[in-house]
Amino acid sequence: MKELLHIYENKAPEIVFNWKDPETDAEGWTVINSLRGGAAGGGTRMRKGLDMNEVLSLAKTMEVKFTISGPPIGGAKSGINFDPGDPRKKGVLERWYHAVSPLLKSYYGTGGDLNVDEIHEVIPITEDVGVWHPQEGVFNGHFKPTEADKINRIGQLRLGVIKPIEHTGYSPDTSRKYRVADMITGFGVAEAVRHYYDIYGGNVKGKRAVVQGFGNVGAAAAYYLAQMGAKIVGIIDRSGGLINEDGYGFDEIKALFLGKKGNALVGGSDMLPFDEINERIWHLPTEVFVPCAASRLVEKEQVGSMIEAGLEVISCGANVPFADKEIFFGPIMEYADGKVGLIPDFISNCGMARVFAYFMEKRVPIDDEMIFNDTSRTIKKAILNIFNQNPSPNNISRTAFEIALKQLI
Repeated sequence: MKELLHIYENKAPEIVFNWKDPETDAEGWTVINSLRGGAAGGGTRMRKGLDMNEVLSLAKTMEVKFTISGPPIGGAKSGINFDPGDPRKKGVLERWYHAVSPLLKSYYGTGGDLNVDEIHEVIPITEDVGVWHPQEGVFNGHFKPTEADKINRIGQLRLGVIKPIEHTGYSPDTSRKYRVADMITGFGVAEAVRHYYDIYGGNVKGKRAVVQGFGNVGAAAAYYLAQMGAKIVGIIDRSGGLINEDGYGFDEIKALFLGKKGNALVGGSDMLPFDEINERIWHLPTEVFVPCAASRLVEKEQVGSMIEAGLEVISCGANVPFADKEIFFGPIMEYADGKVGLIPDFISNCGMARVFAYFMEKRVPIDDEMIFNDTSRTIKKAILNIFNQNPSPNNISRTAFEIALKQLI
């Protein structure tokens, strides 16, 4: 596996598009690792300090993810080095998407990512520059549909992604009109835990869980885990967190979800300062860990403390959550993989990529239950495939990478 990984990581990307904004100091890159299947896909992120290497690593990650979610295309990513809190953000994005629009119409499909919103920024801005949908390039490059079929499928994709969830089993509050795009990634992270126990033995009900990050992904993962009967014993967010060694139940997690301020946890008087929660949370008795904050945060010592406290499974909501310098499989991830059931990000957080594939591949009813069940089945199939090659709960990620890389090299 490591030899395959070395070959894959060191292969140069096919296309690197570099842009410098004429009106600010913003700089952006689209990296297309390959045009496998005639197209490539990957979201657009923005943060101060981002560089081309970060975009390249994420493009390679997307290509691995597509071996699970489909369609069988190449990986890509866009990144803009700019402060997303700057009031000039909208203008930067408008000029960026104008510059990259020829790729988006030909062979590249994009979406939202860190600090760039799919529904309120990507879709309306790309429409304004003449792109039918941010995934139009995947339709044209990979599916090559007739004009009529492209119109129909883009229509269903557009409606499906922004569809308000009406099914009470999938929405914390149907009156607030949470959308598929808001919930599906966290849903997949939680479903990966459920499928892990179903396949390798055990039951998620009653398991104690720690959640890192309480944005869209972490909050949704906590919500669905609590719905399954897991007990959330700790939540760590960028400004602080909460600990309840008896575990927060479903109603309490639902209230925390609905009480979020933007992407931030609001815990009232129970909220602990970040330094205190960061000192205590890694030592809590817990069986489940879902890292859903930024990439490359989780240290080896933190993993080791959780293992000593009874950790059984990690379901990655963040891309590359471990503080390794390697693109994919560094020493911290390898250590964790050898000790507990580690479900890699390209399986556990494939929900949004799978939704895109689901609506692009065929005409389907735009139905909450069908959309969410499709993501669940996709994750279950991937974990079963790993189990059939490696029935041990250890080295799950190593086996998953080997399966994926054999398809790409």
